[in-house]
Amino acid sequence: MTRIALKKSLGQHHLVDPSLCRPLIDYLDSEGERVIEIGPGGGVLTRALLERGAEVWALEVDPEWAFELRRRIAEPGLRLAVADALDLAWEGVPTGCRVAGNLPFNVATPLIGRMLLSGWGVPKAGFLVQSEVADRLIAGPGSSDYGSLSVLVAVRARARRLGVVPRGRFRPPPRVDGAFVGFELIEPPLPRAELGAFARTVRAAFSLRRKTLRNSLASACGRPRADAAVEELGLGMRVRAEALAVEDFLRLHRWFAASTSSSL
Repeated sequence: MTRIALKKSLGQHHLVDPSLCRPLIDYLDSEGERVIEIGPGGGVLTRALLERGAEVWALEVDPEWAFELRRRIAEPGLRLAVADALDLAWEGVPTGCRVAGNLPFNVATPLIGRMLLSGWGVPKAGFLVQSEVADRLIAGPGSSDYGSLSVLVAVRARARRLGVVPRGRFRPPPRVDGAFVGFELIEPPLPRAELGAFARTVRAAFSLRRKTLRNSLASACGRPRADAAVEELGLGMRVRAEALAVEDFLRLHRWFAASTSSSL
């Protein structure tokens, strides 16, 4: 078998055991459906999707591995492009198209965030990420893993952990285990056009994690508006962002949207 160097700069850690993909394959329910696969690498997940009857549109940023994948898998159900998934125009993804992939650490957060903000045609997605990223994606209020990404996930998807992948099942082995996380995308509890502004409000609230909510907001919009928002919403002057429920962030967003001053 061809041995192509795995590039540390691209965070390449390829799966070596196809049986581990089964929870994700079952979750996506992709028979007869189109799946955009991000970072197919050596093709373990690609082959599992094709065997389940999916049509796979794969995006691989590394030309060497794209060429090798085409050599390994010559099936007509695979369409392959050398492309950076961070440049994907989510607004143009066809309705009903699933998304899957083994995501490097430095790509997972921005890519999932863009899908949540703009991937309106996607009904389901599933990704293999580092275990600590999985913890952040599914965390709830009061958890040390709860942050702006957790809140954005909660308003756009029903997310759950599908399975754990031990670090020894990758080549080369990473420092931590991986985990599959599944997303069933839902309509957000606010107008689509406001989702970007909502995300900015949430990021501002978590911008100074060790500080109170009012101090975090003050860094983005000034002390008077921050204090007014926290006081008028009855959130408490000493509360921190990680203690707020999604409904509290929605109220906070609506307060800033209704404020006579410019929004966050």
